Amino acid sequence: MVEVLRPARRTTLADDVYESVRTLVMDHAVAPGERINIDALARQLQVSPTPVREALARLESDGLVRKRALAGYTATPLLTRAEFDELVEMRLLLEPVATERAAHRIAGLPEPAEALAALRGAAELPGPAPGTEGFAAIAEFTNQDARFHHLVAEQAGNRLLHDAIVRLRSHLHLFRLYFPATHHGISAREHHRIVDAVTAADADAAGAAMRAHLLAARDRHLPFFETA
Repeated sequence: MVEVLRPARRTTLADDVYESVRTLVMDHAVAPGERINIDALARQLQVSPTPVREALARLESDGLVRKRALAGYTATPLLTRAEFDELVEMRLLLEPVATERAAHRIAGLPEPAEALAALRGAAELPGPAPGTEGFAAIAEFTNQDARFHHLVAEQAGNRLLHDAIVRLRSHLHLFRLYFPATHHGISAREHHRIVDAVTAADADAAGAAMRAHLLAARDRHLPFFETA
């Protein structure tokens, strides 16, 4: 039993350190472009350097930190307006198509109810966590928002399309950039319009609803570039 429990504790520590470092980066406590001192960060979190290195490797795959030879890790700079526009363009190319395919695929399932229920559940978005601020307040919203978009892509039935959408890591980059206070309820309503169209087996409407959602999300983030 002891041998079974040890990996669980190790995994929990690694996940906790990852969440802590991710929060520091998302909150700009580690400023964009700033070099990350692993030993200092380990002392701050009261852990050994090993889980910090593991967390940074995961964050590198998230696109939140960069590693350079002889220079170590630095926090990734914020998206420029040009990079933001490119990210939105990629999402508009990939996600409406994935949503259309998901609507077709689910409609053809012998028992579509389970897939539709999963989408409906993922469409719900939590509000800010009580007693928290900064990224900690929206972390679960960010996770759930990504979960919905990734699930839609998964239901498209094309692994490469799904992987391409996941690799964009768009939610982390966008919410690190700017988080409008009204985002919670509006985004959930837009998600449900997408699920409504998928449930109706209307692929064109589903794709259009996803496109409208992405464009609306783009408009909610544009004020950052006016004030940055």
